[in-house]
Amino acid sequence: MLTTVNWSGGRFELKRQFFKLIGSNFRIYDASGNLVLFSHQKGFKLKEDIRVYHDEGGTREALSIQARQVFDFAGAYDVFDAETREKVGAFKRKGWQSMIRDEWIVMDANDREIAKVIEDSQFLALLRRFLTNLVPQNYDMLLIDGTRVADFKQHFNPFVYWLSMDFTMDPQNRIDPRLKVAAGVLLAAIEGRQEG
Repeated sequence: MLTTVNWSGGRFELKRQFFKLIGSNFRIYDASGNLVLFSHQKGFKLKEDIRVYHDEGGTREALSIQARQVFDFAGAYDVFDAETREKVGAFKRKGWQSMIRDEWIVMDANDREIAKVIEDSQFLALLRRFLTNLVPQNYDMLLIDGTRVADFKQHFNPFVYWLSMDFTMDPQNRIDPRLKVAAGVLLAAIEGRQEG
């Protein structure tokens, strides 16, 4: 049973289902440990299509994250509020730059750059890519002026992908909380593939 999500809740935990043959399922919990959102990433899709639901049965869709193109290395992903049908914003992966250190541009509903999501350090990023994937990933969401508005921290766990999302440093919600949650889901779905 899911609890109604408070988008401005401040802290969330995302966990990927351990064993799933096709696609991926993610469960998102609030700071009290209540299940508030369920996400499903469809398998074998030419164009990435990730859905976030208010219920595990998938009857009440909250957000959809859709790739604009098929197999785009520097792909853009639009985020829509499924209930209002409004575009919340978008993310664009920095292609070649992300080979060394993951970086995403965060855009508003009109595709204007408003922030970026960047992997914590270039040294740790290189260590993860070339020596071991046992070093958990950490990302910061930074406004254009460099102000940190969200932190996405992966915890080391050999069996379950587990990502903490902390939005408490942005109590004014300068970035829409739905967009922050979508960032966490996108990081788990796209970048999390590197972890297994």
